[in-house]
Amino acid sequence: MKYVDEYRDPAQVKALLGEIGRVVTHPWKLMEICGGQTHAFLHHGLDDMLPGGIELVHGPGCPVCVTPLEQIDKALMIAARPEVIFTSYGDMLRVPGSTVDLFNVRAKGGDVRVVYSPLESLKIAQANPDKRVVFFAIGFETTAPPNAMAVLQARQRGIKNFSVLVSHVCVPPAMEAVLGSKHNRVQAFLAAGHVCAVMGYHEYPPLAEKYKVPIVITGFEPVDLLRGVLAAVKQLEAGKAEVENAYERAVTFEGNQPAQKVMGTVFQPVDRKWRGIGMIPQSGLGLRPEFESLDAETRFSVGEIVTQESPLCIAGEILQGLKKPPQCSAFGRKCMPQSPLGAPMVSAEGACSAYYKYHRDVIYG
Repeated sequence: MKYVDEYRDPAQVKALLGEIGRVVTHPWKLMEICGGQTHAFLHHGLDDMLPGGIELVHGPGCPVCVTPLEQIDKALMIAARPEVIFTSYGDMLRVPGSTVDLFNVRAKGGDVRVVYSPLESLKIAQANPDKRVVFFAIGFETTAPPNAMAVLQARQRGIKNFSVLVSHVCVPPAMEAVLGSKHNRVQAFLAAGHVCAVMGYHEYPPLAEKYKVPIVITGFEPVDLLRGVLAAVKQLEAGKAEVENAYERAVTFEGNQPAQKVMGTVFQPVDRKWRGIGMIPQSGLGLRPEFESLDAETRFSVGEIVTQESPLCIAGEILQGLKKPPQCSAFGRKCMPQSPLGAPMVSAEGACSAYYKYHRDVIYG
């Protein structure tokens, strides 16, 4: 694959693993924030190859996984209404709510559709003026700009039958929540390259300084990931705690400022509950007051919902890097991709689905 093969080069991978083995003298625990990075580590077997007792612990960077149960139940209530066309990315349809999922709503006659962009939802709204079209706006800072553009275009075009159910979350507050926990195990972070491509990494130096942890921005291919691990280990071995960019081809310090501008026009920071973790102050994005007419929670009066997580699911501990999926008594037994108890077994970025898919039924590290 042009432009990608060099980042999957076996010789470079071997050389990087050798260099990591040369410099490491202590076992270290590194957290990769993004679920896409978790899958990449396991898909390529890099987690098995890391030398020197280096352990990867998996972070809360899976947008499907951290969408709170209350928000799923709100989606289910809205999607079941006969006048609604509910649109969502595909992996949200199997995420369990308190009782059912969106596939179940569709099976019972609800008009639930998979889309690949929020603008596709906007087109559906234009083509169906007699229906009320709702887009499930989830994700980190990576998906917020296109979702913000859809909101802006809906207002500019006067498309009044379109609204968004917003469940956006942000990475730096989640990192701080992990680091601030009395149970924290993380000694260095591998930060998500795609989030930093949008937001830059100007928010990270205060975190590195406050908690004395290295933060290395990295990509998603084997060479990218191992470059990130090597940089983090070198800092740990030297007693440093700095922010380092190991994904220079995609990330700058300032990030994508036009994308940040459109986000700031439509969204504002809000307190947000994370599935399995709880409330993290100012960790989410919500619509600004001037866009309240496009807020599905307000439009359909589903703001107050109280839910209860499955007592068997330890998603919160997994998302905070406190436990690995095989430590869950339900993993691969009562919880499987076809019958999940929690979102980490559903999502293409979930740690549980990665362990299940790549046959990691024992704990490494």
